[in-house]
Order: sequence, then structure tokens, then C-alpha cells
Amino acid sequence: MATAPRPRTTTRDPEELAHRLTAWLGTRVPGAKAVGVTVPASNGLSSETLLFDIEHPEPPLRSCALRLAADPSAYTVFPVYDMVRQYRTMEVVGRFSDLPVPKAQWLEEDPGPLGAPFFVMERVRGRVPPDVMPYTYEGNWLHSANDTEREHLEAATVGLLARLHDQVPAREAAFLELPGERDALRRHVTAQRAYYDWVVDGLARSPLIEEAFDRLEQLWPPDPGPPVLNWGDARIGNVIYDGFDPVAVLDWEMAALAPREVDLGWTVYLHRFFQDLTVAFGQRGLPDFLRRDRVEARYARLTGHTPRDMDFFTLYAALRHAIVMLRIAYRQAFFGEVDVPADPDTLILHHGSLRAMVQGSYWD
Repeated sequence: MATAPRPRTTTRDPEELAHRLTAWLGTRVPGAKAVGVTVPASNGLSSETLLFDIEHPEPPLRSCALRLAADPSAYTVFPVYDMVRQYRTMEVVGRFSDLPVPKAQWLEEDPGPLGAPFFVMERVRGRVPPDVMPYTYEGNWLHSANDTEREHLEAATVGLLARLHDQVPAREAAFLELPGERDALRRHVTAQRAYYDWVVDGLARSPLIEEAFDRLEQLWPPDPGPPVLNWGDARIGNVIYDGFDPVAVLDWEMAALAPREVDLGWTVYLHRFFQDLTVAFGQRGLPDFLRRDRVEARYARLTGHTPRDMDFFTLYAALRHAIVMLRIAYRQAFFGEVDVPADPDTLILHHGSLRAMVQGSYWD
């Protein structure tokens, strides 16, 4: 884990991107230059981010972050990258809630300038809990914090979800409604099945993922409740913190209308994913941080809504994450970084915990 190379995510040339960005910026702010263009080492495994400053006497923004749709030649994680949808989501969240969403300055739908659509937003300074090495591992700022500081961060982060779900009217996010004829949860799961079919098209299917879909049907909530705007990738690795206070909520590409528990299950499980990995590698991790019972209780106090059917929703989060991880593994195979084993389930890093969830023994 400590020495594994980071999977390749792009075939783009950073120097060429910087040159093309400067040319485009001049069409928006005559005489402006993009300087200090960098690709952060923590760039995600899906869309790409560029950081740069604008050199101009009166720039509309001084420090910028550019969110660029995935390189179509780099075996993308998702089949579609709708930058307009992300841009609109950030606008709606910024308008109807008090969440700290970076100001989105420009949307470029034409793929010509940089090879794919993108948008530019203000760059917010702060620190992010790392994914590599995970924040549950020793040697990073969150692991080194004391219990009071981590509890403050946990409370503030659960508060983000509570305010997002309560403050943004679902009708204002109607453009995020997934296609289909049934309720929002059924549409969400149907979309995940379609995503899985796309991932394994022409490749080995995952028996474990298919068992997990079957188990979901057995656990299906009798009343999923009304849909709210879900962040989608609701985890602390997508938040910038000043100290232990959130100052920017990032990465809205998975946003959708869905029951509240879809976000809550993702928050709980993505922490457990890192915690389980850390324990497997011989460290204690952060076992008392973002615990399921604490997250559920805190959310209930803040919203008056007691989370329901969380065995279903944590399993659903682990299943969704497994599909993403399978796609990333197949991308690594595409680039010659790994070999595909006889059992495709072993490509899913958390196959053991997902199997335990399917069997109903994970939370024992």
C-alpha cells in the first residue's frame, strides 16, 4: 500500500494544457495570462483539476481551479462527464444553501480549447484529508489531531450534509432527476446497474457485485422517503478545511436526487473503507472517527430525520464503490499496470468487506 504506484489517469501533456489555457483565458479576459499552471499531486481518478493564477491588473479571480472533463482517450471512470450539470449543481447549492461552495466563474462547453468541456472556479486555500496515504494512516494532519479536533471536524462535516439536504429545495435541482418511471431510489439503483453493465462490457463480470445487487433487493426499504439533493461523493476527502472547519465543498459530479441515506451511507462507508485498509496493514487507524452510530445520531439531531435502513444504504455505498474500483482496475490493465486475475472479484480492494455486508456479518 505504501509503495503502490498511483494509477494513470490521463494522456494529456501538462505543458500543452498550460499553453492552451492561456490562449483561452485571453478570450475571456483580454490581456490576461494563466501563470503557475500546475496539476496537483492529489488529482482525482476521474475528472482532472488544474490550478493557476490569473496575471492581469484587474482579474475577476486571482487564484483559480479548473475542473476538466476526463481525458476521453484515458479509459474514463464514468461513461459521461456532464460539466454543465456540475456547474449548475454548484450554482444551485451556492444560491439556496449556506454551504461553502467555491464560486464558479466560467463554464466552457466547447471541447476545442482544452480537448474537453471544463469550468473555472475560485481556488480556496486550506487542507484536505489525504487519500494516498489515507488520512487513517499515521503521519498526516488529521491522524495527528486530538480527539476533540477530529470530533469538531466530524460534526462540521455531518452538518454539511444536514444543511444541504434541508436547505436546497428538490424542485430547484430537478435537472438532477435520473430517468425512469419509479421512485428516486429505484432510479438511482437502476442507473448503477447500467453503469456496472458498461464497466464489464466485453470483460469479466463480478459475481460478488451481482450478489450485492441481489442482496439489495432483499433489503429494499419499505419507504425510501422523499428525494433530496445528494452531494453524491459525500466524503471528507472532497472538503477543504481551514483548521478543522469546512471552507469548500468540492466534486459534485455524482450529485443526484435521492433519499438522504444515499449520502449518509456513502459518508459512513468511505471512511470504513480507509479504516479497514489501515487495520489490514497493521495500524489502528481512527476507529472512533465517523462511526456509523455517531453519524446517524448527529444527523438526526440536526435534521429531525432519523436515518433508516442503513444496512441497505451502507451496502449500496460499498457496492457502488466496488463498481468504480473495478473500472479503475480495468483501466490499469488497459495501461499495462496490472494483470487481470482469473477471479475478477479480487480486483475490488474491499471485496472482503463487501462480501461480509452481502452475508450480513459486517456490522456484527
